[in-house]
Amino acid sequence: MSETTEDEIEASRAPLMDHLIELRGRLIVALIAIALGFAVCFVFAETIYNILLVPFEDASRRLRGDDLELQLIFTAPLEFFFVKLKLALFGAIIVAFPVIAYQVWAFVRPGLYKNERLAFAPFLIASPVLFAAGMAFVYYVILPFIMGFALGQEQPGGDGRAQIQLLTRVSEYLNLVTTLILAFGVSFQLPVLLSLLGKVGILTSKQLVSWWRFAVVGIAAFAAFVTPPDPISQLFLGAAMLGLYGLSIVAVKLVEPRDREDGEA
Repeated sequence: MSETTEDEIEASRAPLMDHLIELRGRLIVALIAIALGFAVCFVFAETIYNILLVPFEDASRRLRGDDLELQLIFTAPLEFFFVKLKLALFGAIIVAFPVIAYQVWAFVRPGLYKNERLAFAPFLIASPVLFAAGMAFVYYVILPFIMGFALGQEQPGGDGRAQIQLLTRVSEYLNLVTTLILAFGVSFQLPVLLSLLGKVGILTSKQLVSWWRFAVVGIAAFAAFVTPPDPISQLFLGAAMLGLYGLSIVAVKLVEPRDREDGEA
């Protein structure tokens, strides 16, 4: 073991109590960030909710026309209030995520070698970017399609037929949006996770190629578990994850250790 490596190990050692005190401090900072984010998001909860309604409104104007105004309902006296609380908490976690990620990184950073810190840095940047990409995919692609499909099931009245109109509860729409955002945001982390495993030599790009059949089955099961019980969102998530799996193969190919790759060749 080189002298530089031994110096790094000695510098990273600290009594257990010091680690616990540092962990407590970083947890407090993370909770303060979430609390501040919650306060801000709750003040603008109605505005945020109206922004989330834009895909629904666009689908309504496209299928219903401008004559029929979009309406959402709540059936309990405090339902919309609790919806705003839930939305504020959801938004606070997203807003405070950079602070939380930094606190986690700052806590584990002293225990890593210098080359390990440099290796993890790109993934720390890629993770929130991919989560934001998953959110954008839900907002601009998935929600317009799902809500357009749902509104397409309406039946106009007249000629002896009853009018059948979609009246969505505010809580049900928020549950749909948050579930899809979490499902796609987490799923878009697949390239980051597999690239990290490839970087440390746990798996290779050749293994990922040979495991594609198992990946299809696993992706289908995961999509069915995390999405709402409708085949549309499951198909969208499954197709997106298959594309991400292919992207992960390329990413692992670029970051996997060259000596192991040459040995297998």
